[in-house]
Amino acid sequence: MLAVPVSAGAAFSVEAPVAAYSAGELAPSVPAPFVPAPSVPAPSALAPSVLAPSVLAPSALDPSALAPSATNGDFAELTPEVAGRLDTAIQQVMREADVPGVMVSLSAPGKGTYIRSFGVADKTTRVPMDPGLYMRIGSVTKTFTVTALLELVDQGKVGLDDTIDKYVDGVPNGDKITLRQLAGMRSGLFNYSADEGFYKALTSDPDRPFTPQELLDYSFKHPVNFQPGAQFEYCNTNLILLGLVVEEEGGLPLNDFIQQNVIEPAGLRHTLFPTGAEFPSPHAHGYTNQTASGKVEDSTDWDPSWGWAAGAMISQLGDLHTWARILATGTLLTPETQAQRLITQPTGIPGAGYGLGIFNVQGWIGHNGSLPGYESLVVHMPEARATMVVMLNTDILHDGVEPSTLFGKAITQIVSPDHVYNLPVAPTPRT
Repeated sequence: MLAVPVSAGAAFSVEAPVAAYSAGELAPSVPAPFVPAPSVPAPSALAPSVLAPSVLAPSALDPSALAPSATNGDFAELTPEVAGRLDTAIQQVMREADVPGVMVSLSAPGKGTYIRSFGVADKTTRVPMDPGLYMRIGSVTKTFTVTALLELVDQGKVGLDDTIDKYVDGVPNGDKITLRQLAGMRSGLFNYSADEGFYKALTSDPDRPFTPQELLDYSFKHPVNFQPGAQFEYCNTNLILLGLVVEEEGGLPLNDFIQQNVIEPAGLRHTLFPTGAEFPSPHAHGYTNQTASGKVEDSTDWDPSWGWAAGAMISQLGDLHTWARILATGTLLTPETQAQRLITQPTGIPGAGYGLGIFNVQGWIGHNGSLPGYESLVVHMPEARATMVVMLNTDILHDGVEPSTLFGKAITQIVSPDHVYNLPVAPTPRT
């Protein structure tokens, strides 16, 4: 069934299912692989469905394998020994959560680089996961949409405290809800992806396109959940509205505006906002149980339009590693606007605050993404100038927790024990 978190307070995956997936394949030139640093040799591709027994024994892990490696409360040096601990921890999560494939990138100045991929990108062909593959990034898209909005703020074309009715008609409480509240997940609007009619429409025909107005219609037929600013509640509807604001004031379709004003200035060569079901090659297949039958299916070719400004984008590990730092440090924005972005409000989860299209979880600043078949985690810790990116090809929960959170926690327990990434998630409401 389609997971539809209706309250981020109840299920702060920072992620209702959002973007979608792909169908036809574009065939641009195959990008150069994101090659691991020579000092940390990459392991060979794992066997089809089992983890290499020489790395992970069937018995319980030696606790010392997960012992903290950072000794200064900062970020561990990524030595071969630490890399071995990371390999073991990542593969343990893969095995426990039944993740087909995952790729991880870590770095910090003076501490080295760790880049790995494990498992398979396609369960049928057994093609190994590889750091050069394109992946769906889900709600990491929100960071691009809100960055585009904030660029318009810097240009004086919009104001964060403008109400949404200045730009979009028919929004419940539109004369009270500000752009700031939309970007900060405090609008009170109903999340369209939690609507039963939307669920039926998507799962009965996951290849169908949706327009932004159709998505808003699913939301606006419901009463508001609370008055603007009263509390935090993760809601994809907010980003659809902000996408429309960017289009109106930016003078371009959202995908074009983000391409020209965010992706290109950031130097991201393997990131795109699809307008249909296109998915560049090579890409990983995604696997989900958010289906009409509840059975696991290959969701690679589902149309992404139902995520649009909230989650339709595609990227690669190397680009997201670059983006995490740009996002957290505000390279594309004025210092004043970036400072506004990073003012985080309580979410109801200890150690986790949400700003303007960005979160801060125990000092790690960025966003995660989860959609049928794919998950991502893109974060940067300014204190250590450390960056972590995780991408995987399933969104199936493990004991009610996003697998990306499990990877993030396992990794940071080793490299930043004073800043352990953890988003406790209650069982996700399902429609």
